[in-house]
Amino acid sequence: MKILFVTSEADPFIKTGGLGDVSYALPKYLRGMGMDIRVVMPKYKGINGSLKEEIHCIRSFIVPVGWRNQNCSIFECDVDGVKYYLIDNEYYFFRDDIYGHYDDGERFAFYDRAVLMMLKEINWKPDIIHCNDWQTGMIPVLYKVQYKTDPFYQRIKILYSIHNMAFQGNYDPNILEELFGLGDELYTDGSLELYGAVSFMKGGISYADEVATVSRSYAWEIQTPQFGEKMDGLLASRSAHLHGIVNGIDYSIYNPKTDPMIYKNYDMDTLEDKYENKIKLQQELGLKVDRDIPMLGIVSRLTKQKGMDLITSISDTLLQKDVQLVVLGTGEYQFEGFFKGLQDRYRDRMSANISFDNTLAHRIYAASDIFLMPSLFEPCGLGQLIALRYGSLPIVRETGGLKDTVKPYNKFTGKGNGFSFTSCNPEDLSYVIGMALNYYKDKGIWKDIIRQAMDSNNSWENAANSYKELYEGMLK
Repeated sequence: MKILFVTSEADPFIKTGGLGDVSYALPKYLRGMGMDIRVVMPKYKGINGSLKEEIHCIRSFIVPVGWRNQNCSIFECDVDGVKYYLIDNEYYFFRDDIYGHYDDGERFAFYDRAVLMMLKEINWKPDIIHCNDWQTGMIPVLYKVQYKTDPFYQRIKILYSIHNMAFQGNYDPNILEELFGLGDELYTDGSLELYGAVSFMKGGISYADEVATVSRSYAWEIQTPQFGEKMDGLLASRSAHLHGIVNGIDYSIYNPKTDPMIYKNYDMDTLEDKYENKIKLQQELGLKVDRDIPMLGIVSRLTKQKGMDLITSISDTLLQKDVQLVVLGTGEYQFEGFFKGLQDRYRDRMSANISFDNTLAHRIYAASDIFLMPSLFEPCGLGQLIALRYGSLPIVRETGGLKDTVKPYNKFTGKGNGFSFTSCNPEDLSYVIGMALNYYKDKGIWKDIIRQAMDSNNSWENAANSYKELYEGMLK
């Protein structure tokens, strides 16, 4: 089976979020299952410097972008046995930031057509093109409208994955002719029109053979007005072709038994060593050193979507208890400032680290007893998966992938790997934190929940098997 995985970012080249992690890990695991899977992405200015010497140009050609003719070069590189293609045009991609430009619509219109043209240039025909997020949403449209009748392109199937409904790629309807050389019939028939705009994401959903998203619960949620971002009706109409597959984490990277970034390695049989990580982190951050004080960790973007409003509402009350709170992340100015001020008021109980530090992130997962992730919505979420792996018990709101992966502890059955609440209000968050802190006092119960958390199977192997089954079903 031959798969082309199309993305706008991929680790280790460049990433801004979860899509970059997925674009590295999923192809690697599928390659391990024997698939011929290849990844294509833009060649940005800021790609990892250590890889620049590894890539080499294999082909150059001209890509029409409406009335424009733009140069395109294809670079190639192998990473962990997976072949990566990087599409280069310096006018579009040699910029400091990979997203957020006034001409993003034009940049990814070029990219989407270049991906399809590349296949004929390198003489490699995949069985399935797997597109991801709005930046690739016009590939299914172009394929069905312009390329499908070409003998080279016939019988290719297309899967379109939604990672976050909030980012849709909506532009002025003039782009159909201006950037794609298409008439307005795809706008007037409603297949691309979204409240007066042309939507790349709607194109992907409308024209792909199958649609996937990153958790079972999110696949259901986006069919409702609350989470569907004005496309709930379309998604509901495609429900028979909509699949929810929970992302995983790379167990070779996130493994407390072998992780070189944490202070002391441990596993389910050596949980006492987890406390050594807490003591060392307390020393590093200037907190009171006491292994018995419950430490709550946050590794997150500091935004309203991540539930920071809920956390800030209860923080003063929380820190008047015998607890410690460690925060790592950047985001909205008001939250960054709030946590800095909180640190000033509670110096031995609060550590605000307004930055991104991968080593510190690993150390917080290893040291903390509880991991806070009360997101308003969360298509999948990676933080709670990492926390489970490291035995930091997650407290989450029951939404999207958080609901699918964190099973609230039930004192009657003794089953559960974390704690959760439903309503989006600070009182419920405060209540469930208090409940977790009461369980923390009983070391026998707490260690049992930790073992269940660490025994949760959220590796990419599970997700890769689900995608393999989906691919196989598409080719029947």
